[in-house]
Amino acid sequence: MRNTFVHRRTWLLSAGFITASSLFSGLASAQTQPSTPAVAPVAAPAPALNKPIRLVVPYAPGGPIDVTARALAERVKDSLGVVIIDNKPGAGGNLGADIVAKAPADGYTIGISAVATHAINPWLFNKMPFNAATDFAAITQMVRVPNVLVMNADTAQRLKINTVADLIAYGKANPGKLNVGSGGNGSAGHLAAEMFKRDAGIFAVHIPYNGGNPAQLALLSGQVDFNFDNLATAAPNIKAGKLKALAVTTAQRSSALPDIPAMAETLKGFEVDTWWGLVAPANTPPAVVARLHQAFASALNAPETKTRFGLMMAEPVSSTPEQFAAFMKRELTKYEPVVKASGAKVD
Repeated sequence: MRNTFVHRRTWLLSAGFITASSLFSGLASAQTQPSTPAVAPVAAPAPALNKPIRLVVPYAPGGPIDVTARALAERVKDSLGVVIIDNKPGAGGNLGADIVAKAPADGYTIGISAVATHAINPWLFNKMPFNAATDFAAITQMVRVPNVLVMNADTAQRLKINTVADLIAYGKANPGKLNVGSGGNGSAGHLAAEMFKRDAGIFAVHIPYNGGNPAQLALLSGQVDFNFDNLATAAPNIKAGKLKALAVTTAQRSSALPDIPAMAETLKGFEVDTWWGLVAPANTPPAVVARLHQAFASALNAPETKTRFGLMMAEPVSSTPEQFAAFMKRELTKYEPVVKASGAKVD
């Protein structure tokens, strides 16, 4: 019994979960009080790790994912120590995600998983450098950002479209006359549009652009009729009256713009949003994952985090590792038929 206790304590010490002083006091207690009934100890703050954690962001600096990652890195420094953000953009996020997948499973390298890297890219790319379903250990979801179905305001007025139902009715009465823009083949906006066309039973010509900004400019100039855009990106033009918002694509209305209906109010079950979270390499010890989860979940639940993320119309989402793993699995399954039906492929 004592040998088991010693071996377990030694492992915890080597893994950095307890200090040497607590190890020795624990051994003394086990030697001098063998008959004392077990009492749950009072939880103490976890000691800082003995070297910095590397958080790989698979996108360029300055974007929403990068900004939120840096905000959380700052908030967890008291519980985890230094967290260094390492931006590794490329291949639609695959480059950075692959670095995490192939890193040592010791908790010192973690990274961002996103709807692109872990739900869309596996079906979009002919060859993936990692397996999104098996090469990662979920830590927690971080953020959910609604997408929004928007029309050029002048176009909506001219076509007398005020609601999602109006858009669907127009599309059915005028097959092939609508067109929809996106930031590119296989982009989140493109696939949201494909889901919408499928569920609404309408056809609209897809016009891909080289990124979200050109797609929005095309919509503002009337070159396309509607887009599925990020709410944070579209909100200024919605408020300015240049774009007409027909629906957010999350299951419920967004607290940021509560007057905009949810798509599910017209198309039951429709739910598409932009999300990202934290993952570690597969086979990272559960105790290490639990420790990372505790620190980041606490940071996500802090009022300051909610306020800061809210400025980007991003909702912090703290989930257990099990919940986030199940969520990513559902998203991966959801996007397979959509990507295949769209015909989008990246060689």
